[in-house]
Amino acid sequence: MTGHVITIAQQKGGSGKTTLALNLAIEAVNRGLKVAVVDTDPQGSLGRWFMTRLQHHAKPDLELSTASAWGVAYEVGKLAEHVDLVVVDTPPKADSDLRPALRVADLIVVPVAASHVDLWATEGVLDLARRENRPALIALNRIKSNTRLGQEIAQSAAHLDATLAQATIANRIAYAEAPGDGKAVREMPRAKKAADEIKALYDEIMGILSR
Repeated sequence: MTGHVITIAQQKGGSGKTTLALNLAIEAVNRGLKVAVVDTDPQGSLGRWFMTRLQHHAKPDLELSTASAWGVAYEVGKLAEHVDLVVVDTPPKADSDLRPALRVADLIVVPVAASHVDLWATEGVLDLARRENRPALIALNRIKSNTRLGQEIAQSAAHLDATLAQATIANRIAYAEAPGDGKAVREMPRAKKAADEIKALYDEIMGILSR
């Protein structure tokens, strides 16, 4: 049995793909899963986080691989043979280069920040997901609670051709601070609310994958 594959994708930059990828990966590690992350973004933020993490751990608690857009299927295939979960981080684009990373996914997670521009950018990724016949989950990210804009984005996202996650990720400083120390929010002092948000989203994702 091969491991599940989650691809984090969004056309617009700054949507929080890498932050979501690393936090979901570490949540899985702490649930007892063998986990690998794959960085396909030339910017390499996920890889830099991983190397920073190595400075604080005697040995790695998850695997890292990097891949080009067209090498991702081969790399993910190798990893999925011996881990329970592969999390793929992608560059901000929605074109043919992104399709291999979507094609290997059991689930595509699409983070949407609290702006109409981010919401509009989601349509390109969802279109590619449909072409590849892959399920997509929209995750509202960096949401400011109790604001009219946040409510508008949530209402509009619910009408897109994809499942909208019930769990939402708020705009918290812990999400920005943790990667600099090679950590996830669940490993940060006084970040319980952020950790609970990731736990809820993780549970929702794994529920979908187990169907």
